[in-house]
Amino acid sequence: MKSLTKLSLTVIVLGAGVALGSIFDITAQGAGVTSQAGTADDPVVTKSYVDQQIQKALGGGTTTPTTPTNPTAPTDNGNNNSGNNNSSSSSDQVTIVTVKPGEKLIAAAGAEFIVRNGHAVIYSADSNGVADLTDGKDVTNGQAVGNNHLMSFPRAGRGIMVQDGVKSSLTVMVRGGYSIQ
Repeated sequence: MKSLTKLSLTVIVLGAGVALGSIFDITAQGAGVTSQAGTADDPVVTKSYVDQQIQKALGGGTTTPTTPTNPTAPTDNGNNNSGNNNSSSSSDQVTIVTVKPGEKLIAAAGAEFIVRNGHAVIYSADSNGVADLTDGKDVTNGQAVGNNHLMSFPRAGRGIMVQDGVKSSLTVMVRGGYSIQ
């Protein structure tokens, strides 16, 4: 085609598009924001209101809120095992444990470790590994553990130890049962 024909065809198509667009001016339903939050058109409710309505519907009536009490300070029942040999713990609280070179921090089933400082490797008597929940990988015996990675120990008997050749200790946050060997 010649350039004049292309130009005139483009002008006609664009003109027709503008004309049809202005004739058929249809707005999408709900596209306009006309209601304010908290009005009858857009109600905002709190969890306490929903809980009250559920209690009323179940026939329990309204519940009176209880007065909060101050929490008691946790007591240390001798579970701080920093540097103790052959010690064990089975607590759901987080405990800071120091593992010296040559020692193994053995987890109980379901325990979780986070290596905060040092160079750690996985210890496992079998070929199965430990779940690194941070990276989503399975770390097997002898592989390095990244600092600040959450490690989950599904079975007892697996653990971590200081990497060979490293003379510094490990600082590990432990949740669950463990022993130092």
